[in-house]
Amino acid sequence: MDKIKQWLAEHNVKYVQCVITDHTGIARGKIYPVQKFIEEGGSRLGETILLMSATGDLAADEFLYTLADPRDIDMLLEPDENACYMVPWAKEPTAMIIHNCIDQKTLKPVEQSPRDLLKKVMKLYDDQGWKAVVAPEMELYFTLSSTDSSQPLTTPLGNSGRSEAGRQSFGIDAITEFEPVMTDIYEWSAQQNLAIDVVVHEEGKAQFEFNFDHGDPLSLADQVIVFKRTVKAAANKHGMTATFMAKPITGQPGSAMHIHQSIVEKSTGKNIFAGSCEQSTEFSQNFMHYLGGLQTFIPQLMLMFAPNINSYRRFLADSATPVNLEWGIENRTVGLRIPDAPDHAKRVENRIPGADANPYLAIAATLICGYIGMMEKISPADEVTGKANNTINKNLPINIEAAMQQMEQSDKIKHYLGESFVTGFIATRRADYDNYKSVISSWERHYLLTTV
Repeated sequence: MDKIKQWLAEHNVKYVQCVITDHTGIARGKIYPVQKFIEEGGSRLGETILLMSATGDLAADEFLYTLADPRDIDMLLEPDENACYMVPWAKEPTAMIIHNCIDQKTLKPVEQSPRDLLKKVMKLYDDQGWKAVVAPEMELYFTLSSTDSSQPLTTPLGNSGRSEAGRQSFGIDAITEFEPVMTDIYEWSAQQNLAIDVVVHEEGKAQFEFNFDHGDPLSLADQVIVFKRTVKAAANKHGMTATFMAKPITGQPGSAMHIHQSIVEKSTGKNIFAGSCEQSTEFSQNFMHYLGGLQTFIPQLMLMFAPNINSYRRFLADSATPVNLEWGIENRTVGLRIPDAPDHAKRVENRIPGADANPYLAIAATLICGYIGMMEKISPADEVTGKANNTINKNLPINIEAAMQQMEQSDKIKHYLGESFVTGFIATRRADYDNYKSVISSWERHYLLTTV
């Protein structure tokens, strides 16, 4: 706490948001006056918070009180001195500190904690003398704010007083149409030391992609959580809504969280994906096995890349979203794109995850796939050099029921991620799915009301 107390004093902080995320990626926790936070040295929160779905429903009792203490006791929240951020949009000087979740009985990480699961996967690499390096790319939409969720979302007006017509992919003027909110996002991100650099206009109307610089997986996952809150606050300030839904608007492209990843030796800093010769255009056996792991295990972890009902609306043949597990160099129609890069930057881009995925879980999932591939020396399929998104790969689950089933039946994933986590994560996804099935949609009323 000494470093944290010093940091709080330097920033004249008055309030502290103690933050964790649940399986969905929703920020949950408590807000303290700074002195109370310092006195307590952290916070406490009920274990079952981690087993809450996006709708606020808890996992079914048959899971809830076997995966968590039946007394619904508190877990200890341990502040991370490397995850302290200011909240630039707050009226009073406020800090957001991301916490680890500690079981008060065993003093070990809580198995349902997304952040601690990522740390568990990173330790597997550490034990091999490796360090993972990632760089997320986050896509999102700006929409007009609306309190009527039964109505379709609409595109906000830009500086010109007009809304976009047609697609403005990589349009410079289309970005400057939203200059006020973009300015706030970049200024607030700079105040929080978020590693965002490039912004581009994506294919959809008022759809944008922000790229993060490469770095430590845990730090980048933390930053994505902070970034999402930052963008939503900036949009709200300007009378808009920012959404990271995977497919928020009918007829428009979905939003992804592309994850670039490479592995380096801790002792030398050498990229283990590079070939054995300097400046080689070849890839290493580790790289090929990493690809083989991704191709083999992504279907079993699809639920972590596409965790919500809406997530699966992205996956349409002949769309910008990859619907396969192929790999190819500079090929955006495959699920696993390999950028053309020098040895030190050789990497793979997983294009499967949606922008709605919990970043801790999506990064952990892609890293564990590659890890198993290297440990078990799994060979990938041959490179695809042409268009690959004509048809949907038969092994890729493209609805949440199939994804839950594949994860539930995977003994390998239970071994590496823990049976308790796998059971709990599926239980929260099922709680959302059951809630969804209880709601009758406008499509059903429109087409079936008088015709069946």
